[in-house]
Amino acid sequence: MTSTDDAQFAFENAPVGLCITRQRRISTCNKTFAEMFGYLREELEGESLECLYPSHHEFENIAQRGLPMLLNAGTYSDERIMRHRSGKLFWCHVSGRAEDKADPFACAVWMFEDLSATRAVTADLTPREREVAHLLVTGKTSKQIARSLNLSPRTVEAHRARLMHKLQVATPGEMIARLVGIG
Repeated sequence: MTSTDDAQFAFENAPVGLCITRQRRISTCNKTFAEMFGYLREELEGESLECLYPSHHEFENIAQRGLPMLLNAGTYSDERIMRHRSGKLFWCHVSGRAEDKADPFACAVWMFEDLSATRAVTADLTPREREVAHLLVTGKTSKQIARSLNLSPRTVEAHRARLMHKLQVATPGEMIARLVGIG
């Protein structure tokens, strides 16, 4: 096998979803990626990544959040809620690298890992609650979340309270544990 064959074999048979994007459109992906989202590869190739997000707002917001890191380091990684073709939401670890950090959306390679086995989406959350949850699991405080989402700290606290109610937990620690899949 040549090194090109080895690279193609690794891409096709990786145990995680892999895709190459150009301007946030899927140029190519492996079978694991397509199956993770409930599609055939041919259905995804050429499509915007937006079809994999719970909402247009979340698709746009992740670009705004990740762009500064991509421009600075050329890489970005987080855990976020994504959407299966069926509409079912699931937590996903996402990590990517831009070909050119000066123009990170021109071409990038992304890895997606389904975290459903260890972290289930257990409540029907609004897009804003998903954004707040996403930032909570990264360890951000209410003030930091407020700055990141351009909200007041009181508004973030209200979202946190609704999250606690929806997740049926009594303490912030229990809420974080439930969000990260513990307990």
